Amino acid sequence: MYEKILLAVDGSENSLRAAEEVIKIASMNAECTVDVVYVVDFSKSKNEILHTQGREELDFSRRQRLFPVQELLQVKNIPYTTNILRGEPGPTIIKYANEHAFELVVIGSRGLNGLQEMVLGSVSHKVGKRVNCPVLIVK
Repeated sequence: MYEKILLAVDGSENSLRAAEEVIKIASMNAECTVDVVYVVDFSKSKNEILHTQGREELDFSRRQRLFPVQELLQVKNIPYTTNILRGEPGPTIIKYANEHAFELVVIGSRGLNGLQEMVLGSVSHKVGKRVNCPVLIVK
């Protein structure tokens, strides 16, 4: 089974469902570790900075999006690390996954309709096409 899994999260319900799938997979192998990655999107960070009181509050609000996923992993005793990366989510996740030789990448789907995905692109779709290992996209 897998020993090195990347879980990409964004604080959404789909991230929690993705975490639940990771727990099922990681529970089968005591040697499995999970890297939880949250990407601070440059295009949204300016708005976040304008609406916070300072750097500590900004960092706390970003980490708060990870708490539910971390709590799920802790309850099930799944070893994990957390990384907050900066950049455009799709390319940043792809680069991180390929540089660290993960055996599986798990990511939630945002549920875009066909037109939205065609115009905007989907992070999960980009990751699925460009990562050098299997990708599980969770709806």
